[in-house]
Amino acid sequence: MNFFIFHLSSFGILLKLLCGTIMARKILLGIGNLLNRDEGIGIHAIRALQQKNPTGDFEILDGGTLGLNLLPLVEESAHLIVLDAIDRRQEPGTLIELARDEVPLFNTIKMSQHQLLFQEVLALAQVRGHLPKNLVLVGIQPADLDIGVELSPEIEKTMPRLIARAEQIAREWK
Repeated sequence: MNFFIFHLSSFGILLKLLCGTIMARKILLGIGNLLNRDEGIGIHAIRALQQKNPTGDFEILDGGTLGLNLLPLVEESAHLIVLDAIDRRQEPGTLIELARDEVPLFNTIKMSQHQLLFQEVLALAQVRGHLPKNLVLVGIQPADLDIGVELSPEIEKTMPRLIARAEQIAREWK
């Protein structure tokens, strides 16, 4: 039964594309959890971009911790810029950029069976044949993931560079 729903969903997207009801969306998506300090990097960046509104053709969206619910946005995108905390075991505050082919789509480490990472949403979009052609993750190596709503000083210092890079990519992709 799950395979049928999965397949029917793919058929629905294909049908919408063929009928022209899905536009090739350009999305600037912030993801993360505001309750775990630096885990909220993507949301803080998106909020700053929404206030500036510099991107023109791009939709600026707060994806929060929606997980699998973000799959339709990903699959409808031709251009997708994702802003997030990215752990690459680098110095806290380091700006990190991963192009489409550099993004690890599967993560074998999970804290629970209920956890679905955004990487797995991207992997599912790829399996279904709808991974955006233009995809980039831009983020910052987090310093502090403890409970709290404020960003760490290292992240605050790097945030303007993250926002500037997202704006630059959006301009280049017009």
